[in-house]
Amino acid sequence: MEVGGLPVELWQLILSYLRLPDLGRCSLVCRAWHELILSLDKTRWRQLCLGCLEHRHPNWPNKPGVEPWSWREAFKQHYLASKTWTKNTQDLESANCLSLFRRRKGRRQLCVGAGGEFGSLRAALAAASPYDRLVLLPGVHEEQGEVLLKVPVEVVGQGKLGDVALLASIDQHCPTAHLCNMVFMPARFTSVLYKTTSGYVQFDNCNFENGQLQIHAPGTCQVKFCTFSQSSIHLRSVALCVLENCEFTGSENASVTVEGCPSSDHNWACKHLAVLAKSCAASMQEPDPASCAVAKRDGWGESLLGPVRTCEIVVGEEQSSFLSAVGGQALLGSAQEDIEFGENLRAAKEEEYPALDSDCSDSDLCSDDEEDTQAAYKLPCQAHSLSHTLAGVTHSRLQSNRLLALQRDLKLKSLQQELQQDKEAQSLANSLQGCIIRQCLFRDGKGGIFIYSRGQAKLEGSIFRDLTYAVRCIQNSKVIMLRNDIHHCKASGIFLRLSAGGLIADNNIHSNCEAGVDIRKGANPLVLCNKIHSGLRSGIVVVGNGKGIIRSNQIYGNKEAGIYILYNGNPAVSGNHIFQGLAAGIAVNENGRGQITGNVICENQWGGADIRHGGDPILRNNLIACGYSDGVVVGEHGKGLIEGNTIYGNKGCGVWMMSSSLPHLINNQISHNSIYGVAVFCRKDDTGDYPPGQGVNESFQEEREGAGGENDPDSEEEYLSARHPISVALVELNSINHNGAAGLHIKSSEALNIIANVIHANRDGGVAVLQSSQLTRIADNSISCNSRGGVLVEAECQVELRGNGIYENSSHGIVSKGEGVIAENDIIGNHRCGLQLLQTADMKVTKNRIQSFRDYGIALFDEAKGLVQENIIFQGRSKKSILQPMSNAEDCIIQNNVLLTFKKRFDMECMLINPPARPHIEGGAPRSCTAAGGQRVSSITSRVDGGCHNHGSIFCTIL
Repeated sequence: MEVGGLPVELWQLILSYLRLPDLGRCSLVCRAWHELILSLDKTRWRQLCLGCLEHRHPNWPNKPGVEPWSWREAFKQHYLASKTWTKNTQDLESANCLSLFRRRKGRRQLCVGAGGEFGSLRAALAAASPYDRLVLLPGVHEEQGEVLLKVPVEVVGQGKLGDVALLASIDQHCPTAHLCNMVFMPARFTSVLYKTTSGYVQFDNCNFENGQLQIHAPGTCQVKFCTFSQSSIHLRSVALCVLENCEFTGSENASVTVEGCPSSDHNWACKHLAVLAKSCAASMQEPDPASCAVAKRDGWGESLLGPVRTCEIVVGEEQSSFLSAVGGQALLGSAQEDIEFGENLRAAKEEEYPALDSDCSDSDLCSDDEEDTQAAYKLPCQAHSLSHTLAGVTHSRLQSNRLLALQRDLKLKSLQQELQQDKEAQSLANSLQGCIIRQCLFRDGKGGIFIYSRGQAKLEGSIFRDLTYAVRCIQNSKVIMLRNDIHHCKASGIFLRLSAGGLIADNNIHSNCEAGVDIRKGANPLVLCNKIHSGLRSGIVVVGNGKGIIRSNQIYGNKEAGIYILYNGNPAVSGNHIFQGLAAGIAVNENGRGQITGNVICENQWGGADIRHGGDPILRNNLIACGYSDGVVVGEHGKGLIEGNTIYGNKGCGVWMMSSSLPHLINNQISHNSIYGVAVFCRKDDTGDYPPGQGVNESFQEEREGAGGENDPDSEEEYLSARHPISVALVELNSINHNGAAGLHIKSSEALNIIANVIHANRDGGVAVLQSSQLTRIADNSISCNSRGGVLVEAECQVELRGNGIYENSSHGIVSKGEGVIAENDIIGNHRCGLQLLQTADMKVTKNRIQSFRDYGIALFDEAKGLVQENIIFQGRSKKSILQPMSNAEDCIIQNNVLLTFKKRFDMECMLINPPARPHIEGGAPRSCTAAGGQRVSSITSRVDGGCHNHGSIFCTIL
């Protein structure tokens, strides 16, 4: 493009020498000239922006090496902001431009200092007229008494910043004032540098040393490009003020203190500051995600972590993995260790399950002819009440689709999506009240921002580092924090207590010595879309009746729990990704509560969720995957509703429980974990067993003493409505499949109910009851296709097995050495005996339906005793006894059992229909069982050796 015959490069060179007014006039000539003026962004506009006394680099002090997206836009914003002080006028009918014209026409410039017209600032102010410009010449200007500012003036230091130092205490009594390019130091008689209680004051490009600014309502201020060295600002009930591009260092207390509710008595400047704040917010450059410290800390040192893996489910051909590609490589590297571990585990469990090798398949056990024969005798048992759940487990495509759908549903939301869906959060993010702090740097001091007594502050794009704390908000105050960096604090990064609230969103909070966010004593903030990582303690702590909505955050790499809830803390935790923590993902302890829903909790070193000592959360619809220990840990006296979670691919157990705990596990998918699906132990759980950060070493003495306080009645009612009270630990309606050891492993000293679960294809047995001093009730479960037996009951265990379907396990259906009841179960198609009673077993075995193709239906050994009656035993392979009465016990009664035989190749579809195949979840009275037409009925009388009852006549009658 050429204008007037000259190349565009020459025009740019010519125009780069013009002053600001001339550039404005040229841009109005025509469209071509307007585009020429805009093309000077990196040359003339940059020179103008950096050459003003009022301005510094637009990204100072946080990123002075990063250029703004437009130098012209940055200069425009700075220029308009620097003229705010001149907009005070009583003539509301006059246009701003006319008002400025009249003031500029009558303004004088007064020089103060050696060689100037006035020897002191006080003398110059006495002679000044409204809107005069007072120029302080280079040197030190000291005022002995308090200086009263009674007329609107502009006070500017001549030369570079640092050439002019003013030692004074100024009290403003005029509507407006502007101070620029000076170093403020306190007078000998006070630490107050500047004070206003009614007017508006504007500071540009100043340094404040060892003093304090005091702004009281209805007064207000705008502070830009200023440095505070061991200095602070105290704002009391200010309706609206703006601090931008300032640096605060070395404070002995809080750098900025915000006290009191924003006043309804607005200063004249508030409307102008609101317009300016909105325009600045619109022009702020969005932070580059690559610049946020995730794997590195962007110039602050190396992170505690290596490359951070995003949470993604990768579905393979045989099973799904929650690890990303990077995690998959790590998994391949440890495959040999996993194989060795599995072999050792199987060897260790060989004695507990006297059964076939778990690695043997049906094809290993029988020839083709045997397979045909077995097919002829196979009973249809797929139509039980839990068959729909079992279908999703046995079909890999359905399971893969479910995991992919879960990944889609639990995808992390952006802040924009959250604000669109949450009107309260949107209102908070757009609010302009109290103190607005933007693009400031707080470093190397005690405190950053302290907000109390219903104060309100909004913090955007600022950095807080190497402080004792970054933000402390208490006493019904409100803080809005957007896109800040908070790191390397000696205590917690953000501390809220005493009913404080607000919005904490899209911040990068990391490497703090205590919690990233600490919520206590009724505080109730919205915590959205933050990165909280690499902390030396927990990511978020909710203590002492603290609440809060914690949503869509990335919480990773913390040395203690990602989220730690205790002492009646009761937050709503949803939609977060909590991963790669060095302890538990979420820990709920000391009567903590909380509603924990829809989170992705993965790759943590300890339990994905850890519940102990009265912790009583609702843990619902979470994905707890690929942890290096157990998926969910319920320690001593832990409680909670654990519902609808997918607990997948953890290196330890899916769920690890203490027998003294009282959880309710319902409708969870517990699969592909390396050890047990669900394990219950009765070992004493003392403080030595806590993983790092899960003990009682936190500084919560105050909350511990007040833990017995009252809870919020509304939240209490809502909490109780979501719970069904239980008095015995309950494992109900879960799918427990494809785990590396037994589906359920029980060593319990307390009662336990195991109801209506699908326990399928685990690499060891289905259920192993190794210790049970009180009754373990196992009812209405589907226990099928496990690599060893269906159910093992060790000696001295008390068990009730009722209404279960125990199908096609690779060894015996049930092996019992203990005591109790085995009633109304379907024990069908297992590869060894249907039921074995060993050693000193004392069981009442009644009304079961039993079939074993290759072995005995019921086998009794050693000193087994009890009552075996009214069972239906279906014929398996011919020419082998159905019942093996070899027990030597005197108290073994076997009577009134029924053998159903049938012709080879007989259609078996009607055999388990009256009643249908178990389990029966919805109940219903079982109907009488009759022999189907075409059956051959035989009568066999067998005497049990070794003692009898009922007048010495015990017979097994098989009809």
